[in-house]
Amino acid sequence: MSWMTEQVDIYCERLDPSFWAEPLNAVTNLAFVVAALIMWPRVRGLASGQVLCVMLGSIGVASGLFHTFAQGWAGAADVLSIVVYALTYIYLANRDFWGMRPGWAFVATTGFIPYAAATIPLFARIPGLGGSAQYMPLPVMILAYAVLLRHRAPGTARGLAIGAAILLLSLMFRTIDLPVCGAVPFGTHFMWHVLNGIMLAWMIEVWRRHVSEP
Repeated sequence: MSWMTEQVDIYCERLDPSFWAEPLNAVTNLAFVVAALIMWPRVRGLASGQVLCVMLGSIGVASGLFHTFAQGWAGAADVLSIVVYALTYIYLANRDFWGMRPGWAFVATTGFIPYAAATIPLFARIPGLGGSAQYMPLPVMILAYAVLLRHRAPGTARGLAIGAAILLLSLMFRTIDLPVCGAVPFGTHFMWHVLNGIMLAWMIEVWRRHVSEP
């Protein structure tokens, strides 16, 4: 069987290979779509913001496919949608928060790839972190940007710090999904979706406020 069609069973809620075996994990992906719809009118006239909203909605669709079909191809789509959003946001942060020219902003954004490749194995050594290690470079980077921007753009820095805090909280729920499965039969992964929908929408709002400042 190809890895693309191989069944994936890594969440507490899934007890069998059926389409609706993860109802909470599936339905809570609507959080991303609702968040995108809420942010859409707020970024009217800002093309980059609208792109982020489309990407935010696509995360919900891709993750919904993964938590229903639960196959390798859907898992790949899920991860890819998150990576595309993250890299796009980093590019916009480099361009708009730091005032880089587009070419330099793109070059700086590509630096995330070796940074993640170098740090994910380090985070993987943290006991209990498990599969959440692959996401840890993001809150660390957001916090780093917050610290570095605290004098240049204090409002934006505070917004980024709040976003990083929400992401860390959502990562906690993702991480404890299987460990608490005996006590919470439906797991906690669904909270990863809810909080991430809030966090990603908030990050768009942080960017919007920054570029809309007089």
